[in-house]
Amino acid sequence: MLLRLALKSLLSRMVTVSLTIFAIALSVALFLGVEKLRTGAKASFADTISGTDLIVGARSGGVQLLLYSVFRVGNATNNVTWQSYQDIANRPEVNWSVPLSLGDSHRGFRVLGTTPEFFERYKYRGGRSVDFADGAAFADLFDAVVGADVAAKLDYQLGDSIVVSHGVASFTEHDDKPFRISGVLEKTGTPVDRTVFVSLEAIEAIHIDWQGGGRSQNTISAEDVRAMTLTPKAVTAAMIGTNTRLQIFRLQRWINDYAQEPLLAILPGVALSELWSLIGVAETALIAVSVMVVITALLGMAAMIFAGLNERRREMALLRAIGARPWTILLLLTTEAALMSLTAVALGMGLLYTGLWLARARIDAAFGLYIEITPPSPREWLVLCCVIFAGILVSLLPAVRAYFLSLADGMQVKH
Repeated sequence: MLLRLALKSLLSRMVTVSLTIFAIALSVALFLGVEKLRTGAKASFADTISGTDLIVGARSGGVQLLLYSVFRVGNATNNVTWQSYQDIANRPEVNWSVPLSLGDSHRGFRVLGTTPEFFERYKYRGGRSVDFADGAAFADLFDAVVGADVAAKLDYQLGDSIVVSHGVASFTEHDDKPFRISGVLEKTGTPVDRTVFVSLEAIEAIHIDWQGGGRSQNTISAEDVRAMTLTPKAVTAAMIGTNTRLQIFRLQRWINDYAQEPLLAILPGVALSELWSLIGVAETALIAVSVMVVITALLGMAAMIFAGLNERRREMALLRAIGARPWTILLLLTTEAALMSLTAVALGMGLLYTGLWLARARIDAAFGLYIEITPPSPREWLVLCCVIFAGILVSLLPAVRAYFLSLADGMQVKH
């Protein structure tokens, strides 16, 4: 009877109740959406590079090495000589190795010198490979492959000619040795999208007649450089894959103790966790904002109940006249709040999962942020239960007021 009475009471105030439920549902959808985005962003960040056991570079900090080798942010303190790289690549523990050479740029995007094997060995998002949207890896000395963001922002297509600039913030260009775009990569949501790839030999070719940051007077043409030996003198870093997981730490220790020059080998997953701990403070702010939105919506529900008390004085007096006790009035308002909270939570979950289903593919394509549509986690269920409990809790104050109002009305009826 109490549940039926609460439903009838809510239906009689359809407009205000519906608006309140919708406000709470939006806040619940926002809170759960922020949680999904947070976990998705963290997972996408952690999966920026996968399948690589070690990253090797000059001795510096682990986060710094990760930043310039994977995220193309900053510069290396020093290079790794080609001989040292060969010593590491020839170790019995090493299954594969991919050298990386940074230093130049193209219209604000970093240029990375590497080998065609990079496109096979670089994995992201739990083992996904880099695919070509068009074309293929570089086959000619002056071929270049561009990431999806580079192609989209600069409107590049296969066969277009590009010129590489010397350094990151330099106005000096290698205009005597232009490149031809041979491939455009699919969107990955990783730093690969913002990178121009060329071969290691091409990096040597465009710098072969440069000295001290400028072109020497004895220039060498693009045709003449093709006949020259273009073995790199040094590389910036290298990605390493071992034969077995058990060999990772042994190889890491050997590289860190390398006698010929100071080197550093890091585990990408560990470095990514350290980096996330530095930049992941924003997630706390997002959660705090969404919690405040939920609290505001619940307080709005309490305000609605408070505002309706005076209008419902006659209703409560009639209930008291037919024998309802004051605690019945209190339970009635509490039941109404519980029903509103339950309906709002269910509606909020429906809005969230509908929005995710509609927007997930677009978010992935635009930002590289993959959000899995999974049932609520235990933490999310706990949050939903807390919302329902908080809805009941904030209704207690107006319910207690209604209790005393019903007492007063009952005394008047008796009188």
